[in-house]
Amino acid sequence: MEISPIAPPTVNSTNASSQANAVLSSDFETFLQMLTAQARYQDPLEPIDSTEYAAQLAQFSMVEQQVMSNSLLTALMAQLGSNSMAQMASWIGMDARTTAPNYFSGDPIEIEPRPTSGAEAVSLIVYDENDLEVQRLTLPVSNTTIEWNGLQDDNTPFPDGLYRFEVESRAGGEVIGIQKVATYSRVSEARLENGETILVLSGGVEIPARDVTGLREGQSL
Repeated sequence: MEISPIAPPTVNSTNASSQANAVLSSDFETFLQMLTAQARYQDPLEPIDSTEYAAQLAQFSMVEQQVMSNSLLTALMAQLGSNSMAQMASWIGMDARTTAPNYFSGDPIEIEPRPTSGAEAVSLIVYDENDLEVQRLTLPVSNTTIEWNGLQDDNTPFPDGLYRFEVESRAGGEVIGIQKVATYSRVSEARLENGETILVLSGGVEIPARDVTGLREGQSL
């Protein structure tokens, strides 16, 4: 279990802020030198209106404030990203509830079927990592959590690998709904990609953290 190394965002934001302040200081000195030179070499017969000086100062002040605001926003976003990673790190070793494929290695997988309202018959459909249907089982019309033992029709176990599940609901002999089934899978890694936290589950399955609909203490494997 690991967290992929990520350069601390707060350090970058601090450097960015320092660089922005240095640029502002340098630009402001240059601006004052130019303004002084403009006043010194102006035409005495057509002096620059004082309101023009005020307008230039106001314009520079607006640019200065905008740069400072951008710097503060960058630092804030970096801090939020850091806090998010710290929170996600605490998920490592826990079991996350998702509809992503689950890794089967011989132990039963707990699944949560959710038949469509009005269903008269319910089937559990099992797909392998190639998205091929490998099993279809009859389930009671209920939301009760069950365990898939990973046994084929001849009672031999399925090969180790990734499997996903769907529940097919029927009424009057017609399919009235097909839902993905949620299972719990161990979180082994968390990393930040393009501002989004990605979780790595058992079997190498990668999902965005927003797809997790539940968490619980990691069960013994």
